[in-house]
Amino acid sequence: MVIVITRRTFSMPILKHALAFSLVLFFLQQTLFAQEEEKQPRDSCVWCHLENEEEPDEPAHAMQEDIHAENGLSCVDCHGGDAGLGFDEDEDAAMDPAKGYIGAPEKKDIPRFCARCHSDPDYMRRFNPRVATDQYDRYKTSVHGQLLIRGDEKVATCTDCHGAHGVLSFKDPRSPVYALNIPATCGKCHADREYMAGYRVAKDVVEEYKKGVHGITLLEKGDQAAPACNDCHGNHGAVPPGIPAIGFVCGQCHLNNSELFAESPHKQAFAEEELPECETCHDNHAIEHPTDAMLGTGEESICMDCHEEGSDGYRIAEVLYVKIDSLKLRLSAADSLLQVARKAGMEVSEPLYQLNEANQFLIQGRTMIHSLSEGKVDSLTARGIGLAIEAYEQGLQAIDELQFRRKGLAVSLVFILLLALGLYLKIREIDSRTVFREEEVRVTE
Repeated sequence: MVIVITRRTFSMPILKHALAFSLVLFFLQQTLFAQEEEKQPRDSCVWCHLENEEEPDEPAHAMQEDIHAENGLSCVDCHGGDAGLGFDEDEDAAMDPAKGYIGAPEKKDIPRFCARCHSDPDYMRRFNPRVATDQYDRYKTSVHGQLLIRGDEKVATCTDCHGAHGVLSFKDPRSPVYALNIPATCGKCHADREYMAGYRVAKDVVEEYKKGVHGITLLEKGDQAAPACNDCHGNHGAVPPGIPAIGFVCGQCHLNNSELFAESPHKQAFAEEELPECETCHDNHAIEHPTDAMLGTGEESICMDCHEEGSDGYRIAEVLYVKIDSLKLRLSAADSLLQVARKAGMEVSEPLYQLNEANQFLIQGRTMIHSLSEGKVDSLTARGIGLAIEAYEQGLQAIDELQFRRKGLAVSLVFILLLALGLYLKIREIDSRTVFREEEVRVTE
């Protein structure tokens, strides 16, 4: 069928509307094309890699969440070249050495490669003024850095810990350097017995750490205040702490213990015997929760590892244990009594508060053990014992009052029962009289 358009078929207003509609369609089509083009990467590196990559952890895919990409950096900022080329022409044009292309660095060059930016304070200040810019210098002093300088490429470099593409902030739970992930990250090498076979280091450090109080607190309880590998060994300047440094390393968290130890007779004795502070008694990675049984002269005592029976050290260990144990027994007795009174409904909040104060003296006394001062430990435990005795006596008073109340209640119950019985008998007597009178009335009638 042929449609002949004449002036009668369409009037001028209709033609104007048709023309306007056509123009709208044209501009809409151009807009859609422009949006589609915007979706395409303007970076030839990304465009090419996305076309050829299949796995989400490959460079171009991983870079989509990379902290560098989030801050506006692209492939060429690290690898050089010109990402504006390589779309229509030969892809090698984007990777022209004349345009600064250097490609992927060799393992031995990675620290220096990353340091081009990360060691430049002026450059890094543009992104984070607080970020450290001495990581490369620290790395060169580390065991990893020293071995790399000697040609050992099995050691960890920046990318082994942080990743290459898809680098995440250390605050991101997915990051390999997030606090909870650090033992596993270090364990990629240090827990691999075959990989670490040629090195004179313990191969079970990660396993031991997981069993220790720090590992349990961090990995099982999720408490990020607990130290991981880097807190003791360092991050970029990672080294095993030497014998003179161990006390200072532990003292970062255990400050009071460290200061008290420094004033104790053990300080000089440990130095003369070249014994590592803290580690000698508490171990290093498989650190157990300290108990009072570690003190004294019992089977679990660690004091007996060095001090023989009859020695001055033996006597001090025994005395300190007795002082701590005496306070513990007083606390336990008072608490048991007060809990009985509390559950019975007695008001014992004040002695319970006193007991909390006494428990603080127990904590301080245990810390003071590191000074090896009988007088200082006795001063704390004696004050705690005094408070515990007061709390115990108040508990006895509460129990006495409870017994008095119970006796009073028993007497009251007996009285009430007798009264009830009397009332019952009186009612029976009244009822019997009423029945007798009714019978007399019937007989009279």
